Amino acid sequence: MSGRVLVAMSGGVDSSVALLKIIEEGYDPIGVTMKLWDSPEGTPSTDSYCCSVEAINNAKLVCEKYDVPHYTLDFQDDFQKNVVDYLVDQYFSGNTPNPCIQCNTHLRWGGLIQKADDLNAKWIATGHYARIDELKGVGKVIRKGVDETKDQSYVLWGISEDLLERTLFPLGNLRKKEVREIARKEGLVTAEIAESQEICFIPDADYRRFLKEYVPDRAGTEEKGAMVSLDGEVVGEHQGISQYTIGQRRKLGVTGPISSYVQQINQETNTITVAPREKMYFPGCQVHQLNWLIPPEEWPTDIIYTHIRYNHDGVESKMEYRENGSVWVKFKSPQFAVAPGQSAVFYIEDILLGGGIIVGAESPPEQNGLDNHSQ
Repeated sequence: MSGRVLVAMSGGVDSSVALLKIIEEGYDPIGVTMKLWDSPEGTPSTDSYCCSVEAINNAKLVCEKYDVPHYTLDFQDDFQKNVVDYLVDQYFSGNTPNPCIQCNTHLRWGGLIQKADDLNAKWIATGHYARIDELKGVGKVIRKGVDETKDQSYVLWGISEDLLERTLFPLGNLRKKEVREIARKEGLVTAEIAESQEICFIPDADYRRFLKEYVPDRAGTEEKGAMVSLDGEVVGEHQGISQYTIGQRRKLGVTGPISSYVQQINQETNTITVAPREKMYFPGCQVHQLNWLIPPEEWPTDIIYTHIRYNHDGVESKMEYRENGSVWVKFKSPQFAVAPGQSAVFYIEDILLGGGIIVGAESPPEQNGLDNHSQ
């Protein structure tokens, strides 16, 4: 192959090896690091923590090793607006957001493509564990990565179909262990960098602490409210709905012989419903803000597999299309803790069809309106 490729460099081992694979495949690479967040001084570099000084320097060092030009792009304002503020609003609305999907959908691909155009690059490449394939009669599609334990196709459902033609995933046919081995063999400075599954700008995964520090006035004035059982009995007091997520069991302040979980968060009434585990399984969910990488009319079957969170095994499902543009997804077997704000992502075998945002988990509504957080 030949042609210029913009390689997204996070300063971690995955993007470093992605650059190496692009070079080996004969492309002309340019390394780009997107500065998304003003990281605290001394923040360590990991595969997912963005924008620390160490991460940016590591990306530059890897590029220098292979005589590849490197640019650092400032996307902090867009990131704050489209990802960080989105996360904050979602938690204060009682939802459970996935900021990685928001970043990929609204910022990362668009920003990289724009820079690629500026530099006359035909493609962009990232270190995601996913694969681009060509299906006869369909065109470019995304498949799950070979390493099922690291597959990241779930967070890619929001990418525009037309951008697949310009996207490369060099690690899709590799396993994480192999990527580490390649990095060590090459003597890359990123070879032993720690891996993290946390939100990139909240490395300790304590989103509650982050909310208190990022929006102290909003967090400090959030109203407390009733915590109720399924029959409406008040069983405790919650400290503000932003502090709770669907499926949460710890730190509820509810006493009793049976463990309780957060089953419903109702912003309108400022109440949280708790329930025993056996009442936490739901037959389906309503999904909106849909994006199809393969239009439903092109599917070879109406039986699909739905993943309702990252690392979810997936469940066989069928869809009912609503007049308001949303879909009702009916699971073959009830699923635990279906959370509004999370993404429902759809597959046939290992092929990514598309996805959307969960807005409710209950029996199919009789009317077409969206009912947020109803269980």
